Amino acid sequence: MIAAVFVVLMALIIGVSSLMGGNTAALVSQSVPWYALLAVVLAFVAFFAGGVYIGAALTALALLAGFGLSDRPFWNFIGEMLWAPSTNFVLVSVPLFLLMGEVMLRAGLSDRLYRALNVWVGRLPGGLLHTNIMACGVFSAIAGSSVATAATMGSVALPYFEKSHYPPKLVLGSLAAGGALGNLIPPGITFIIYGLITETSVGALYLAAIGPSVLVVLLFLAVIFYYSIKLKISAENTVRVSWTAKLLSLVDLLPTILLIGLVLGTIYAGWATPTESAALGVGGSIVLALVDRKLNWQMLRESMDATARTTSMIALILFGAYFLNYILSSLGIPQMLAKFMTGLPLPGWAIMLVIIGFYLALGTFMEGISMVITTIPLLFPVVKALGYDPIWFGVVITMLVEIAMISPPDGTVLYVLQGMRRQPGPITDVFTGVLPFMLVYMLAILVLMVFPAIALWLPNQLM
Repeated sequence: MIAAVFVVLMALIIGVSSLMGGNTAALVSQSVPWYALLAVVLAFVAFFAGGVYIGAALTALALLAGFGLSDRPFWNFIGEMLWAPSTNFVLVSVPLFLLMGEVMLRAGLSDRLYRALNVWVGRLPGGLLHTNIMACGVFSAIAGSSVATAATMGSVALPYFEKSHYPPKLVLGSLAAGGALGNLIPPGITFIIYGLITETSVGALYLAAIGPSVLVVLLFLAVIFYYSIKLKISAENTVRVSWTAKLLSLVDLLPTILLIGLVLGTIYAGWATPTESAALGVGGSIVLALVDRKLNWQMLRESMDATARTTSMIALILFGAYFLNYILSSLGIPQMLAKFMTGLPLPGWAIMLVIIGFYLALGTFMEGISMVITTIPLLFPVVKALGYDPIWFGVVITMLVEIAMISPPDGTVLYVLQGMRRQPGPITDVFTGVLPFMLVYMLAILVLMVFPAIALWLPNQLM
Protein backbone atom coordinates (compact mmCIF):
# COMPACT_ATOMS: atom_id res chain seq x y z
CA MET A 1 0.00 0.00 0.00
CA ILE A 2 2.82 2.36 0.78
CA ALA A 3 4.33 2.00 -2.69
CA ALA A 4 0.89 2.47 -4.23
CA VAL A 5 0.50 5.74 -2.38
CA PHE A 6 3.83 6.94 -3.69
CA VAL A 7 3.21 5.92 -7.30
CA VAL A 8 -0.26 7.49 -7.25
CA LEU A 9 1.30 10.62 -5.81
CA MET A 10 3.97 10.60 -8.50
CA ALA A 11 1.38 10.14 -11.23
CA LEU A 12 -0.66 13.07 -9.91
CA ILE A 13 2.43 15.25 -9.64
CA ILE A 14 3.53 14.40 -13.16
CA GLY A 15 0.06 15.00 -14.59
CA VAL A 16 -0.62 18.27 -12.78
CA SER A 17 2.88 19.61 -13.38
CA SER A 18 2.67 18.71 -17.04
CA LEU A 19 -0.60 20.61 -17.37
CA MET A 20 1.02 23.57 -15.61
CA GLY A 21 4.07 23.39 -17.84
CA GLY A 22 6.58 21.88 -15.39
CA ASN A 23 9.71 20.92 -17.37
CA THR A 24 10.96 18.16 -15.08
CA ALA A 25 7.59 16.49 -14.78
CA ALA A 26 6.99 16.82 -18.50
CA LEU A 27 10.26 15.01 -19.28
CA VAL A 28 9.33 12.13 -16.99
CA SER A 29 5.79 11.89 -18.30
CA GLN A 30 7.07 11.85 -21.89
CA SER A 31 9.50 9.01 -21.13
CA VAL A 32 6.87 6.89 -19.34
CA PRO A 33 3.71 5.85 -21.22
CA TRP A 34 0.60 6.66 -19.23
CA TYR A 35 -0.89 3.21 -19.71
CA ALA A 36 2.28 1.54 -18.37
CA LEU A 37 2.23 3.82 -15.33
CA LEU A 38 -1.46 3.04 -14.77
CA ALA A 39 -0.81 -0.71 -15.02
CA VAL A 40 1.95 -0.53 -12.39
CA VAL A 41 -0.29 1.57 -10.12
CA LEU A 42 -3.08 -1.01 -10.37
CA ALA A 43 -0.62 -3.82 -9.71
CA PHE A 44 0.66 -1.99 -6.62
CA VAL A 45 -2.86 -1.61 -5.28
CA ALA A 46 -3.74 -5.24 -6.04
CA PHE A 47 -0.59 -6.65 -4.35
CA PHE A 48 -0.91 -4.69 -1.13
CA ALA A 49 -4.70 -4.88 -0.89
CA GLY A 50 -4.40 -8.65 -1.35
CA GLY A 51 -2.08 -8.95 1.63
CA VAL A 52 0.93 -10.23 -0.33
CA TYR A 53 4.05 -10.43 1.85
CA ILE A 54 5.75 -7.07 1.52
CA GLY A 55 9.21 -8.37 0.60
CA ALA A 56 7.82 -10.46 -2.27
CA ALA A 57 5.44 -7.69 -3.31
CA LEU A 58 8.20 -5.08 -3.55
CA THR A 59 10.36 -7.41 -5.67
CA ALA A 60 7.50 -8.26 -8.03
CA LEU A 61 6.53 -4.60 -8.32
CA ALA A 62 10.12 -3.65 -9.09
CA LEU A 63 10.13 -6.15 -11.95
CA LEU A 64 6.82 -4.80 -13.27
CA ALA A 65 8.01 -1.22 -12.98
CA GLY A 66 11.33 -2.09 -14.62
CA PHE A 67 9.76 -3.80 -17.62
CA GLY A 68 6.85 -1.37 -17.89
CA LEU A 69 8.48 2.00 -17.25
CA SER A 70 12.17 1.66 -18.05
CA ASP A 71 14.00 0.79 -21.26
CA ARG A 72 17.29 0.07 -19.46
CA PRO A 73 18.62 -3.50 -19.09
CA PHE A 74 18.24 -3.38 -15.30
CA TRP A 75 18.49 -7.17 -15.01
CA ASN A 76 22.21 -6.90 -15.68
CA PHE A 77 22.67 -4.98 -12.44
CA ILE A 78 20.42 -6.90 -10.02
CA GLY A 79 23.25 -8.98 -8.55
CA GLU A 80 25.50 -5.99 -8.00
CA MET A 81 22.59 -3.96 -6.64
CA LEU A 82 21.69 -6.54 -3.97
CA TRP A 83 25.30 -7.41 -3.17
CA ALA A 84 26.06 -3.92 -1.78
CA PRO A 85 23.52 -3.91 1.10
CA SER A 86 23.98 -7.61 1.85
CA THR A 87 27.72 -7.15 2.47
CA ASN A 88 27.47 -3.87 4.36
CA PHE A 89 29.34 -4.19 7.67
CA VAL A 90 26.89 -1.94 9.52
CA LEU A 91 23.94 -4.18 8.63
CA VAL A 92 25.59 -7.10 10.45
CA SER A 93 24.71 -5.34 13.70
CA VAL A 94 20.98 -5.91 13.12
CA PRO A 95 20.94 -9.69 13.78
CA LEU A 96 23.50 -9.23 16.57
CA PHE A 97 21.36 -6.70 18.45
CA LEU A 98 18.29 -8.89 17.87
CA LEU A 99 20.15 -11.92 19.26
CA MET A 100 21.26 -9.95 22.31
CA GLY A 101 17.65 -8.97 23.03
CA GLU A 102 16.40 -12.54 22.56
CA VAL A 103 19.02 -13.92 24.96
CA MET A 104 18.18 -11.25 27.55
CA LEU A 105 14.48 -12.03 27.14
CA ARG A 106 15.02 -15.70 27.96
CA ALA A 107 17.62 -15.09 30.68
CA GLY A 108 14.99 -13.54 32.95
CA LEU A 109 17.01 -10.44 33.84
CA SER A 110 14.03 -8.21 33.04
CA ASP A 111 12.17 -9.33 36.19
CA ARG A 112 15.04 -8.19 38.42
CA LEU A 113 15.18 -4.91 36.53
CA TYR A 114 11.46 -4.27 37.08
CA ARG A 115 11.57 -5.05 40.80
CA ALA A 116 14.62 -2.83 41.35
CA LEU A 117 13.07 0.18 39.61
CA ASN A 118 9.79 -0.27 41.46
CA VAL A 119 11.68 0.21 44.74
CA TRP A 120 12.67 3.71 43.56
CA VAL A 121 9.40 4.95 41.97
CA GLY A 122 6.80 2.71 43.64
CA ARG A 123 5.69 5.36 46.17
CA LEU A 124 4.76 7.93 43.49
CA PRO A 125 1.06 8.30 42.53
CA GLY A 126 0.52 5.54 39.99
CA GLY A 127 3.81 3.98 41.07
CA LEU A 128 3.70 0.76 39.04
CA LEU A 129 2.74 2.72 35.91
CA HIS A 130 5.88 4.84 36.34
CA THR A 131 7.81 1.59 36.76
CA ASN A 132 6.44 0.39 33.40
CA ILE A 133 7.92 3.39 31.58
CA MET A 134 11.23 3.39 33.44
CA ALA A 135 11.75 -0.36 33.04
CA CYS A 136 10.90 -0.24 29.33
CA GLY A 137 13.28 2.69 28.88
CA VAL A 138 16.18 0.88 30.53
CA PHE A 139 15.46 -2.42 28.77
CA SER A 140 15.29 -0.60 25.41
CA ALA A 141 18.96 0.27 25.84
CA ILE A 142 19.83 -3.42 25.47
CA ALA A 143 16.97 -4.69 23.29
CA GLY A 144 16.98 -2.34 20.27
CA SER A 145 13.47 -3.45 19.32
CA SER A 146 9.99 -2.20 20.26
CA VAL A 147 8.34 -5.60 19.98
CA ALA A 148 11.03 -7.26 22.12
CA THR A 149 10.71 -4.50 24.75
CA ALA A 150 6.91 -4.70 24.86
CA ALA A 151 6.87 -8.51 24.97
CA THR A 152 9.54 -8.75 27.65
CA MET A 153 8.29 -6.05 29.99
CA GLY A 154 4.66 -6.99 29.37
CA SER A 155 5.34 -10.55 30.53
CA VAL A 156 7.00 -9.20 33.67
CA ALA A 157 4.63 -6.33 34.49
CA LEU A 158 1.15 -7.68 33.76
CA PRO A 159 1.11 -10.18 36.67
CA TYR A 160 1.77 -7.27 39.07
CA PHE A 161 -1.49 -5.61 37.99
CA GLU A 162 -3.79 -8.58 38.48
CA LYS A 163 -6.46 -7.77 41.08
CA SER A 164 -4.99 -4.28 41.48
CA HIS A 165 -6.76 -0.90 41.54
CA TYR A 166 -5.06 0.30 38.33
CA PRO A 167 -7.34 0.93 35.30
CA PRO A 168 -6.58 -1.77 32.68
CA LYS A 169 -6.60 0.79 29.85
CA LEU A 170 -3.92 2.88 31.52
CA VAL A 171 -1.85 -0.19 32.36
CA LEU A 172 -1.88 -1.44 28.78
CA GLY A 173 -1.37 2.06 27.40
CA SER A 174 1.69 2.66 29.55
CA LEU A 175 3.22 -0.69 28.54
CA ALA A 176 2.55 0.03 24.86
CA ALA A 177 4.09 3.49 25.21
CA GLY A 178 7.09 2.01 27.02
CA GLY A 179 7.47 -0.55 24.25
CA ALA A 180 7.54 2.31 21.75
CA LEU A 181 10.83 3.41 23.29
CA GLY A 182 12.53 0.26 22.02
CA ASN A 183 13.75 1.74 18.73
CA LEU A 184 14.23 5.35 19.87
CA ILE A 185 16.62 4.63 22.75
CA PRO A 186 19.98 3.42 21.38
CA PRO A 187 20.80 0.85 20.09
CA GLY A 188 17.61 1.05 18.01
CA ILE A 189 17.58 -1.01 14.81
CA THR A 190 15.78 1.71 12.82
CA PHE A 191 18.82 3.97 13.19
CA ILE A 192 21.02 1.28 11.64
CA ILE A 193 18.73 0.85 8.63
CA TYR A 194 18.33 4.61 8.19
CA GLY A 195 22.09 5.08 8.42
CA LEU A 196 22.63 2.35 5.81
CA ILE A 197 20.16 3.86 3.33
CA THR A 198 21.23 7.49 3.77
CA GLU A 199 24.94 6.89 4.51
CA THR A 200 24.60 8.71 7.83
CA SER A 201 26.81 7.88 10.82
CA VAL A 202 25.01 5.44 13.12
CA GLY A 203 27.12 6.63 16.06
CA ALA A 204 25.97 10.22 15.46
CA LEU A 205 22.36 9.03 15.25
CA TYR A 206 22.72 7.23 18.58
CA LEU A 207 24.09 10.40 20.20
CA ALA A 208 21.30 12.48 18.69
CA ALA A 209 18.66 10.12 20.11
CA ILE A 210 19.63 10.68 23.75
CA GLY A 211 17.99 14.09 24.18
CA PRO A 212 14.69 13.15 22.44
CA SER A 213 14.59 9.87 24.38
CA VAL A 214 14.78 11.73 27.69
CA LEU A 215 12.12 14.17 26.46
CA VAL A 216 9.70 11.39 25.49
CA VAL A 217 10.22 9.49 28.77
CA LEU A 218 9.52 12.66 30.78
CA LEU A 219 6.37 13.33 28.75
CA PHE A 220 5.17 9.77 29.34
CA LEU A 221 5.77 10.10 33.08
CA ALA A 222 3.89 13.43 33.03
CA VAL A 223 0.89 11.73 31.39
CA ILE A 224 0.88 9.03 34.07
CA PHE A 225 1.22 11.60 36.84
CA TYR A 226 -1.68 13.63 35.38
CA TYR A 227 -4.02 10.63 35.16
CA SER A 228 -2.93 9.36 38.58
CA ILE A 229 -3.99 12.70 40.12
CA LYS A 230 -7.14 12.93 38.01
CA LEU A 231 -8.28 9.35 38.74
CA LYS A 232 -6.92 9.41 42.31
CA ILE A 233 -4.66 6.41 41.76
CA SER A 234 -2.66 5.94 44.93
CA ALA A 235 0.77 4.38 45.15
CA GLU A 236 0.91 0.59 45.39
CA ASN A 237 3.66 0.70 47.97
CA THR A 238 2.84 3.10 50.83
CA VAL A 239 5.62 1.88 53.12
CA ARG A 240 8.62 4.19 53.13
CA VAL A 241 11.67 2.45 51.71
CA SER A 242 14.96 3.18 53.42
CA TRP A 243 17.98 4.39 51.48
CA THR A 244 19.76 1.19 52.45
CA ALA A 245 17.06 -0.89 50.74
CA LYS A 246 17.13 1.39 47.69
CA LEU A 247 20.87 1.08 47.34
CA LEU A 248 20.73 -2.69 47.81
CA SER A 249 18.11 -2.88 45.03
CA LEU A 250 20.70 -1.52 42.61
CA VAL A 251 22.36 -4.93 42.71
CA ASP A 252 19.49 -6.20 40.53
CA LEU A 253 20.23 -3.39 38.06
CA LEU A 254 23.91 -4.25 37.84
CA PRO A 255 23.68 -6.83 34.99
CA THR A 256 21.64 -4.45 32.85
CA ILE A 257 23.92 -1.50 33.59
CA LEU A 258 27.00 -3.57 32.72
CA LEU A 259 25.48 -4.60 29.40
CA ILE A 260 24.43 -1.03 28.56
CA GLY A 261 27.93 0.18 29.36
CA LEU A 262 29.45 -2.58 27.25
CA VAL A 263 27.28 -1.79 24.20
CA LEU A 264 26.72 1.96 24.27
CA GLY A 265 29.81 2.89 26.25
CA THR A 266 32.13 1.40 23.64
CA ILE A 267 30.28 3.24 20.85
CA TYR A 268 30.27 6.64 22.56
CA ALA A 269 33.91 6.27 23.65
CA GLY A 270 34.93 5.52 20.09
CA TRP A 271 36.38 2.13 21.00
CA ALA A 272 34.04 0.10 18.79
CA THR A 273 31.74 0.49 15.81
CA PRO A 274 28.01 -0.29 16.25
CA THR A 275 28.60 -3.72 14.72
CA GLU A 276 31.52 -4.50 17.02
CA SER A 277 29.59 -3.28 20.06
CA ALA A 278 26.65 -5.48 19.04
CA ALA A 279 28.99 -8.49 19.01
CA LEU A 280 30.24 -7.47 22.46
CA GLY A 281 26.62 -7.20 23.59
CA VAL A 282 25.85 -10.74 22.43
CA GLY A 283 28.90 -12.05 24.28
CA GLY A 284 27.96 -10.06 27.39
CA SER A 285 24.36 -11.29 27.39
CA ILE A 286 25.51 -14.92 27.09
CA VAL A 287 27.93 -14.47 30.00
CA LEU A 288 25.20 -12.88 32.15
CA ALA A 289 22.81 -15.73 31.30
CA LEU A 290 25.55 -18.22 32.25
CA VAL A 291 26.19 -16.47 35.59
CA ASP A 292 22.44 -16.46 36.26
CA ARG A 293 22.30 -20.20 35.42
CA LYS A 294 19.78 -19.66 32.63
CA LEU A 295 22.06 -20.61 29.74
CA ASN A 296 21.37 -23.90 27.96
CA TRP A 297 21.28 -25.23 24.42
CA GLN A 298 17.49 -24.97 24.12
CA MET A 299 17.54 -21.30 25.13
CA LEU A 300 20.30 -20.53 22.63
CA ARG A 301 18.49 -22.40 19.86
CA GLU A 302 15.22 -20.57 20.50
CA SER A 303 17.05 -17.24 20.58
CA MET A 304 18.83 -17.93 17.29
CA ASP A 305 15.64 -19.19 15.63
CA ALA A 306 13.75 -16.02 16.56
CA THR A 307 16.69 -13.88 15.41
CA ALA A 308 16.92 -15.70 12.07
CA ARG A 309 13.20 -15.20 11.37
CA THR A 310 13.26 -11.49 12.10
CA THR A 311 16.52 -10.93 10.22
CA SER A 312 15.23 -12.79 7.16
CA MET A 313 12.07 -10.69 7.14
CA ILE A 314 14.06 -7.44 7.33
CA ALA A 315 16.54 -8.60 4.66
CA LEU A 316 13.85 -9.58 2.14
CA ILE A 317 12.07 -6.25 2.60
CA LEU A 318 15.38 -4.40 2.31
CA PHE A 319 16.37 -6.19 -0.92
CA GLY A 320 12.95 -5.67 -2.49
CA ALA A 321 12.97 -1.99 -1.56
CA TYR A 322 16.51 -1.52 -2.92
CA PHE A 323 15.42 -3.08 -6.21
CA LEU A 324 12.29 -0.93 -6.48
CA ASN A 325 14.13 2.23 -5.50
CA TYR A 326 16.78 1.52 -8.15
CA ILE A 327 14.07 1.43 -10.83
CA LEU A 328 12.43 4.62 -9.55
CA SER A 329 15.79 6.39 -9.31
CA SER A 330 16.66 5.41 -12.87
CA LEU A 331 13.46 7.18 -13.93
CA GLY A 332 14.48 10.30 -11.99
CA ILE A 333 11.44 10.20 -9.72
CA PRO A 334 13.22 11.07 -6.41
CA GLN A 335 14.96 14.02 -8.06
CA MET A 336 11.70 15.14 -9.63
CA LEU A 337 9.94 14.91 -6.27
CA ALA A 338 12.68 16.95 -4.56
CA LYS A 339 12.51 19.64 -7.25
CA PHE A 340 8.72 19.75 -7.12
CA MET A 341 8.47 19.91 -3.31
CA THR A 342 11.14 22.60 -2.96
CA GLY A 343 9.40 24.60 -5.67
CA LEU A 344 6.08 24.73 -3.81
CA PRO A 345 5.08 28.16 -2.45
CA LEU A 346 5.39 26.88 1.13
CA PRO A 347 8.07 27.37 3.81
CA GLY A 348 10.30 24.42 4.61
CA TRP A 349 8.66 23.76 7.99
CA ALA A 350 5.23 23.48 6.33
CA ILE A 351 6.51 20.87 3.86
CA MET A 352 8.12 19.00 6.76
CA LEU A 353 4.76 18.99 8.57
CA VAL A 354 3.19 17.49 5.43
CA ILE A 355 5.87 14.76 5.42
CA ILE A 356 5.29 14.08 9.14
CA GLY A 357 1.52 13.93 8.58
CA PHE A 358 2.08 11.50 5.72
CA TYR A 359 4.08 9.17 7.99
CA LEU A 360 1.49 9.42 10.75
CA ALA A 361 -1.22 8.39 8.28
CA LEU A 362 0.88 5.49 6.95
CA GLY A 363 1.61 4.35 10.49
CA THR A 364 -2.03 3.47 11.06
CA PHE A 365 -1.79 0.57 8.60
CA MET A 366 1.91 -0.03 7.82
CA GLU A 367 4.72 -1.70 9.77
CA GLY A 368 7.42 0.75 10.79
CA ILE A 369 10.60 -0.74 9.31
CA SER A 370 8.88 -1.41 5.98
CA MET A 371 7.76 2.20 5.99
CA VAL A 372 11.32 3.46 6.45
CA ILE A 373 12.95 1.17 3.91
CA THR A 374 10.41 1.96 1.20
CA THR A 375 10.01 5.71 1.65
CA ILE A 376 13.36 7.10 2.79
CA PRO A 377 15.09 6.79 -0.62
CA LEU A 378 12.29 8.91 -2.11
CA LEU A 379 11.91 11.47 0.66
CA PHE A 380 15.51 11.89 1.76
CA PRO A 381 16.47 14.03 -1.27
CA VAL A 382 13.49 16.27 -0.48
CA VAL A 383 14.59 16.69 3.14
CA LYS A 384 18.16 17.52 2.12
CA ALA A 385 16.91 20.01 -0.47
CA LEU A 386 14.85 21.72 2.24
CA GLY A 387 18.03 22.17 4.29
CA TYR A 388 17.24 19.84 7.20
CA ASP A 389 20.03 17.97 8.95
CA PRO A 390 20.08 14.22 8.02
CA ILE A 391 20.85 13.30 11.65
CA TRP A 392 17.89 15.32 12.94
CA PHE A 393 15.61 13.78 10.31
CA GLY A 394 16.80 10.29 11.29
CA VAL A 395 15.66 10.90 14.86
CA VAL A 396 12.30 12.26 13.69
CA ILE A 397 11.76 9.29 11.37
CA THR A 398 12.55 6.88 14.19
CA MET A 399 10.03 8.64 16.43
CA LEU A 400 7.43 8.38 13.66
CA VAL A 401 8.20 4.66 13.34
CA GLU A 402 7.63 4.26 17.06
CA ILE A 403 4.30 6.06 16.79
CA ALA A 404 3.41 3.67 13.95
CA MET A 405 4.14 0.74 16.28
CA ILE A 406 1.43 1.93 18.70
CA SER A 407 -1.05 3.40 16.19
CA PRO A 408 -4.48 1.76 16.03
CA PRO A 409 -5.65 -0.30 14.26
CA ASP A 410 -2.43 -1.90 12.97
CA GLY A 411 0.22 -1.14 15.63
CA THR A 412 2.27 -4.29 16.20
CA VAL A 413 2.98 -3.53 19.85
CA LEU A 414 -0.75 -3.23 20.61
CA TYR A 415 -1.46 -6.76 19.42
CA VAL A 416 1.56 -8.14 21.27
CA LEU A 417 0.20 -6.77 24.55
CA GLN A 418 -3.36 -7.86 23.79
CA GLY A 419 -2.11 -11.41 23.22
CA MET A 420 -0.31 -11.38 26.58
CA ARG A 421 -3.32 -10.37 28.69
CA ARG A 422 -4.23 -12.95 31.32
CA GLN A 423 -7.58 -11.31 32.05
CA PRO A 424 -9.87 -11.24 28.97
CA GLY A 425 -10.85 -7.91 27.47
CA PRO A 426 -11.38 -6.18 24.12
CA ILE A 427 -8.42 -4.82 22.18
CA THR A 428 -10.12 -1.44 22.28
CA ASP A 429 -8.78 -1.21 25.84
CA VAL A 430 -5.27 -1.10 24.39
CA PHE A 431 -6.31 1.32 21.62
CA THR A 432 -7.91 3.73 24.07
CA GLY A 433 -5.17 3.48 26.67
CA VAL A 434 -2.34 4.32 24.27
CA LEU A 435 -3.94 7.45 22.73
CA PRO A 436 -2.71 9.96 25.36
CA PHE A 437 0.82 8.66 24.95
CA MET A 438 0.56 8.90 21.16
CA LEU A 439 -0.46 12.55 21.48
CA VAL A 440 2.52 13.48 23.66
CA TYR A 441 4.82 11.53 21.31
CA MET A 442 3.56 13.78 18.50
CA LEU A 443 4.08 16.77 20.77
CA ALA A 444 7.69 15.69 21.24
CA ILE A 445 8.21 15.76 17.45
CA LEU A 446 6.82 19.32 17.30
CA VAL A 447 9.15 20.33 20.15
CA LEU A 448 12.03 18.81 18.20
CA MET A 449 11.07 20.87 15.15
CA VAL A 450 11.13 24.08 17.19
CA PHE A 451 14.27 23.14 19.15
CA PRO A 452 16.41 20.90 16.90
CA ALA A 453 19.36 21.34 19.28
CA ILE A 454 17.71 18.77 21.57
CA ALA A 455 18.90 16.19 19.06
CA LEU A 456 21.88 17.92 17.44
CA TRP A 457 23.76 19.37 20.42
CA LEU A 458 25.46 16.14 21.51
CA PRO A 459 26.59 15.04 18.02
CA ASN A 460 27.92 18.53 17.33
CA GLN A 461 29.89 18.49 20.58
CA LEU A 462 31.27 14.96 20.42
CA MET A 463 31.57 14.00 16.75
